[in-house]
Amino acid sequence: MRAAVSGVLAGALTLGVATLLAGALSRISVSAGQPSPVIAVGGAFVDRTPLWLKNFAVSTFGTNDKQALFAGMALVLVVVCAGVGVLAARRRTAGLVAFAVVGALGAAAVLSRPGARPLDVLPTVVGTLVGLWALTTLLALGARAQESRDGFDRRRLLLSGAGIAAVAATSAAIGQGLGGRASAVAQARADVTVPPVPTPVVVPPAASLAVPGITPYVVPNRDFYRIDTALVVPQMDTRGWRLRVHGLVDQEVEIDWDTLVSKPMQQALVTLTCVSNEVGGDLAGNAVWTGWPIRELLALAGPQPGADMVLSRSVDGFTAGTPIEALTDDRNALLAVAMNGEPLPVEHGFPVRMVVPGLYGYVSATKWVVDLKVTTFAADVAYWTPRGWSERGPIKTASRIDVPASGDQVKAGRVAVAGVAWAQHRGVRAVEVRVDDGPWQQARLAAEPSIDAWRQWVLEWDAPKGNHTLTARAVDGTGALQTEREAPPAPDGASGWHSITVTAG
Repeated sequence: MRAAVSGVLAGALTLGVATLLAGALSRISVSAGQPSPVIAVGGAFVDRTPLWLKNFAVSTFGTNDKQALFAGMALVLVVVCAGVGVLAARRRTAGLVAFAVVGALGAAAVLSRPGARPLDVLPTVVGTLVGLWALTTLLALGARAQESRDGFDRRRLLLSGAGIAAVAATSAAIGQGLGGRASAVAQARADVTVPPVPTPVVVPPAASLAVPGITPYVVPNRDFYRIDTALVVPQMDTRGWRLRVHGLVDQEVEIDWDTLVSKPMQQALVTLTCVSNEVGGDLAGNAVWTGWPIRELLALAGPQPGADMVLSRSVDGFTAGTPIEALTDDRNALLAVAMNGEPLPVEHGFPVRMVVPGLYGYVSATKWVVDLKVTTFAADVAYWTPRGWSERGPIKTASRIDVPASGDQVKAGRVAVAGVAWAQHRGVRAVEVRVDDGPWQQARLAAEPSIDAWRQWVLEWDAPKGNHTLTARAVDGTGALQTEREAPPAPDGASGWHSITVTAG
């Protein structure tokens, strides 16, 4: 037990020192890489996550998938370090080599991150050396305490262990404070004035149904779903933001924040949907976005004939491949700077993100965007494509029952069955509801201010006593019926009709 605890304490000190040095390094030298071994290992794991495991994580943990990953990493690290401590107590050289190998894996993860420099590995190397010293010291003190059975040696061991734990925790806390730019970015966001829009979006009251429990037509920023690959939210302020357009263009273009917000802004009601959303899932949200049409920026660069894709890149290295026609037609694909009348929340892409109606987020909704490469699908691949997802990602027609919830008990009699349906850039023409194996009944639709946003619906149901299955399906603006064929999210989005069971009594 002493050896196992010694290994865990040595591992904690390694991470504490590495975090401290990574924070200090970020203050004196700006890098696009990730010098923190914890974040680097987590990012490397996410990049190599197989499709089935990614789907399991999102379906099981939803927007808490990153917290689950960190908890899993902590558990694995504790087990590994404890094992290394036991090995070192029995075979000193083998245990120290194993500890060094774990440190080397962390260093390799740091060097594998986008934009990494050789200097970024320094915190991990120094942290590993300090951890090796701590492990050697604690094992020696433990052996001496066991051999002498002297109270002084035991107290010395306990005090040394407590001191190492305190130094590890303090170093990690200081390092996070040094490395974090959250306060500066929060101030930069507070200083932003949302640019005026000549024709602002006005959501008519008729777009919202007064049904308790139904998802709001416009989802508040704090409740909007978040799915991305960033383990730590990138912290960018407006002064350092630049967007470069290059590739198959007549001329490269680069704009900064002041240039962007000086452009004529537009607003658009757009429902975003994650491709990982299961049938009936909540990884979709509607908001009013303010930004500059991407087609106008691309027009300045002049895309060349043959270009069919724009590869957008986030500051953290994530990429998305968007069909160029979705960025150059009239659908109001935006470089968004505001969400529901406020500057973008940091976790939703501040200062600038992409919003493209009609496409799943993994091929379009790049947050913290800093680069647009005009290219072809044949020449470039985006982040998720080699991981098994389709190239283009058009959103499938979907409908969801919000109320009642599956498993609810309702009073027999008049019951409001309500929810939302979406078919971005096609619109929703109708929603139908079936009770058990009965006929399909037409639901009442709320107003549709935009075909790029979802639509609320409600059916007043006279519920007889007993157990019942309720099923919903939608018809899009072209007259196409939502498919009944059930399919998982991979590789191009889930499909099927949403059904729930309720008991009336």
